[in-house]
Amino acid sequence: MLNISNQSIDAENVADHPLKTIEKLPHPRSSRRLGRWMLFFLILTIIVMFLPWRQNISGTGSVTALTPQDRPQSLQNAIAGRIEKWSVREGQFVRKGDTLLIISEIKDEYFDPNLPQRLNEQLEAKQGTKLATEAKIKALDGQLLAIGTGVRVDLATARNRVRQSQLEVRIDSADLIAIRRNYQIAVSRLERYEKGFQDGLFSLTDLESRRLTIQSEYAKVVTQENKLDVTRQKLANARLDLQIIQAKYEQEIAKTMSDRSSAVSSKASAANEIAMMRNKISNVDVRRGMYVIRAPQQGYIVRSLKAGIGETIKEGESIATLQPANPTIAIELYVRAMDVPLIQQGRMVRLQFDGWPAIQFSGWPAVAVGTFGGRVDVIDVVNSTNGMYRLLVRPATLPGDQPWPAQLRMGSGVVGWVMLDDVPIWYELWRQLNGFPPTLKEEPEKAKPL
Repeated sequence: MLNISNQSIDAENVADHPLKTIEKLPHPRSSRRLGRWMLFFLILTIIVMFLPWRQNISGTGSVTALTPQDRPQSLQNAIAGRIEKWSVREGQFVRKGDTLLIISEIKDEYFDPNLPQRLNEQLEAKQGTKLATEAKIKALDGQLLAIGTGVRVDLATARNRVRQSQLEVRIDSADLIAIRRNYQIAVSRLERYEKGFQDGLFSLTDLESRRLTIQSEYAKVVTQENKLDVTRQKLANARLDLQIIQAKYEQEIAKTMSDRSSAVSSKASAANEIAMMRNKISNVDVRRGMYVIRAPQQGYIVRSLKAGIGETIKEGESIATLQPANPTIAIELYVRAMDVPLIQQGRMVRLQFDGWPAIQFSGWPAVAVGTFGGRVDVIDVVNSTNGMYRLLVRPATLPGDQPWPAQLRMGSGVVGWVMLDDVPIWYELWRQLNGFPPTLKEEPEKAKPL
């Protein structure tokens, strides 16, 4: 004891009356055992916190085909019609070219059963019109040639008459000059005779004779002037005839050229109508071939969207759904936008299919049971309508993995985990608590420019 107080305790009395409180206190051995267990769990927790954890990005999706041609497609009819006969049933396997459905015509312009024959008759008539127009063009070409020959002959004749009239005018002009000179000479002689008569050198008879001579010469002058006027008028008429001939043939040539142009236009119109008729005949032949709707590729008729004999279907309306046979299976996963930058093509994916039991440890994929392997093949560059981004995952098996089940069907549900990098568990817990995105240790490789 510390012996602080002067009063002492009787040891024998204490021994005879033990304290109950001391008995109720925890035994020191139990406390030590609990402390050891707590220390053990603390050390174990610290060790576990430093264990590696595979980061991953989870997503959900469904089974699809890798290529668009292997995905379910809607079969559509190119023309409107009435259902006459179904040749297949739902779930039936069909090959490319097999008959699926037979329809009949509902447009009145195609009701005539002899429509191709009628169109061929119209085509022959148009071809006859074209041949007649070509013959008319040839006849007009011959007419133009004949007109050209005639105009050359007539113009040559008219020009010869003009030249002949010009020569006659020259001759008559020369004759008029000569006659006028003779008249002037006769006038001079008359003057000398009159002077000689006054001087008594000539008789009155000689003077009267000269006067008669000068009147005769004057009459010749007047006659020659009239003749020259007639010749000049003849020349004017010849020139006028030349102009009339030119105008006449120009009019005939213009009319013939106009007729030829009309014939050429008619030929072009006939050729256009012939082309349109041939196009219509081809369209009718193709349309009649569309009365039988055939399978575009081999596959299974999943669902018929139209039913009943006599039901009318519109142009371009879907009539059935075809699932191509032996598609290249892929998975489409949808992930959040914040996770897309961390995903690159080639990343491994673990998949859990609906209907196949599995136990998945997302952080430790090696101990997972019942999951299947895949690899990211396509990452969409735009988001979907729900704001998620789509990934296409194709089969990729690791050592020890099972191949994808052959019983997978299009549209089956899938849960997937895109595997990223290894980090300690404490970091993953810290990231999850703070809502941080997964760590990206390395920058994704950029595509090389082409």
